[in-house]
Amino acid sequence: MAEIRQEDHGKKGRFVIYEDGELAGEMTYTWAGESRFIIDHTGVDERYGGKGFGKQLVMEAVAYARQKGIKILPLCPFAKRVFDKEPKLADVRF
Repeated sequence: MAEIRQEDHGKKGRFVIYEDGELAGEMTYTWAGESRFIIDHTGVDERYGGKGFGKQLVMEAVAYARQKGIKILPLCPFAKRVFDKEPKLADVRF
């Protein structure tokens, strides 16, 4: 079972995903003011490819944005594809 955690360091942060205690991937972001952040990178270790971990990270960021009432600018090509394919994410897209 995968576990996702958020780490926020003020200007930057990341969502990380672990499987069986091992770091499997991360999605990094940079704050752009107080009401939005930019997803700038999503990466999953090749050993964990094909499990949907990248999308899980993006969706965790979406859930966080909805909870906090903030917007996301998906500059990372992977995150942008997820947003482009999922019209239901339009409410949090900047």
